[in-house]
Amino acid sequence: MERIYHLQLKKEMLKGARFALLTGNPQRVEKIAKFYDPRARHISTHREFTSWLGYLDTVPVITISTGIGGPSTAIVIEELAKLGIDTFIRLGTSGAIQKYIKLPDLIITTGAIRLDGTSTHYAPIEYPAVADHEIVSALIHAADALSLPYHVGITASTDAFYPGQERYESFSGYIIKNFQGTLQEWQKLGVLNYEMESATLFTVCNVLKLRAGCITCAIVNRVVKNKDQIQQKTLALAEEIIAKAGIEALRQLFSTIS
Repeated sequence: MERIYHLQLKKEMLKGARFALLTGNPQRVEKIAKFYDPRARHISTHREFTSWLGYLDTVPVITISTGIGGPSTAIVIEELAKLGIDTFIRLGTSGAIQKYIKLPDLIITTGAIRLDGTSTHYAPIEYPAVADHEIVSALIHAADALSLPYHVGITASTDAFYPGQERYESFSGYIIKNFQGTLQEWQKLGVLNYEMESATLFTVCNVLKLRAGCITCAIVNRVVKNKDQIQQKTLALAEEIIAKAGIEALRQLFSTIS
């Protein structure tokens, strides 16, 4: 079999893996993989997609970067599914929009507001973007087991980092009418945070009959003064926290392997 086009992977390279940890940033892949297996190895880098394979409690697990946003995330899901992966957990960072969320609290997403475009290529907008309940349960168990503060609920998943999340510090400073006032609206509706992949992840995986979950770490709080700018110390801690939580959740899920 030739290497699959975008990821440049072949099925035999995955050693029978069925579980994938997804992260947006290619530079996080090695760090996450070596958290669960110090002997994990790099197996491919092509475009924004970097892949490492390791073993967690003798079970092969691939860690891979998706890049930012829905289009590249959908590619990762499609191509990994062809190679035998059926369970996907996104480990990411996000911006909280509820005042009670502290930094770097975990956010476990049960469902995503589909503010992306990619998911509409798979299902009409009325189709809900929801996480797999077993993965949500495993992520909650992991956070409890590790004594990590967390919140469970709905995420606003956007295509654009600036206007889509009503950020006025963009180059133009202009937000089109459709997005003006949306941060406050989502906040009043109980939405926990913004990020850019979960709507695509959940929709595509549900349509393809795959399992998906998403856990992110709040690295800014958009509605708390002096907490709306990323601090490197917070970011470094967040990367460690989400890796530990994702790995612990995987251990809970291994019992579901048939």
